[in-house]
Amino acid sequence: MQYPEWIWHNGGIKPWAEATTHVMAHALHYGSSVFEGIRSYRTPDGPAIFRLSDHNRRLFASAKIHEIEIPYTLDQLNAACREVLHRNALGTAYLRPIAFRGLGGFGLSAETPVDVAVGAWNWGTYLGEGVLETGIDACVSSWQRFAPNTIPAGAKAGGNYLSGQLVAREARRLGFGEGIALASTGLLSEGAGENLFLVFGGALHTPPTSAALLDGITRHSLITLARADGIEVVERELPREYLYLCDELFMCGTAAEITPIRSVDGRQVGAGKPGPVTRRLQALFFGLFDGSTPDTHGWLERA
Repeated sequence: MQYPEWIWHNGGIKPWAEATTHVMAHALHYGSSVFEGIRSYRTPDGPAIFRLSDHNRRLFASAKIHEIEIPYTLDQLNAACREVLHRNALGTAYLRPIAFRGLGGFGLSAETPVDVAVGAWNWGTYLGEGVLETGIDACVSSWQRFAPNTIPAGAKAGGNYLSGQLVAREARRLGFGEGIALASTGLLSEGAGENLFLVFGGALHTPPTSAALLDGITRHSLITLARADGIEVVERELPREYLYLCDELFMCGTAAEITPIRSVDGRQVGAGKPGPVTRRLQALFFGLFDGSTPDTHGWLERA
């Protein structure tokens, strides 16, 4: 990977290679970090960051859950995201704000300083070139999501993604494009790092946030766009076998955007290719960036 030249770290821009932390930092040993994934896009009006403030508000919410005191304001972090894009001359890019417990005391409840950084780089299609058009083959993972009141799934925390790594790496080892995890109830949760939508009879069905999943910002955006377009959206508990019986299936997230799923566990989903509802939602979502979908919610924040 070719890294960018500049990164924002603890209050200012510095060369990428100089944004370091100590090997005994708390976050490295205990997973005590919270982060966001954000995308910027080129639009007819210039580069724009998709739901920048909403993403960084969620960063603060995740930090609150884990009692991580971020020493910057929302406005400062938004400005940091814009600055790192400008300094690296990026238009279409992926941004990664992160806050973590750094080097201080030792032990789980140790007091430490909180470090904050924002990186930005060019990142194409997360699950592989061409998958937005053709879809991927997925599998249900042998690894389940954590149970309620154990690890808070509503926080986008670094430690949570140990679960996602197990799901994703198992899927790759078995030759699939991505894995799908079940909740501790045995019902559908989400992908390794993406939310799930199933289509039945033209209506969107998605697991509820109580199913040990992150309430994704792309997920919320698609629900909003779908309802405004007259597409019914149902949030409900869903059993595993519905993956095999639905008409269409796709994953969504900042990195994955809207990725169709053409088969699960070797069973073809619907026609085995992206269906009309999936295509319509892709058109509505990506239309925000080419101007064909009006940004009535103010989601595009100028870079």
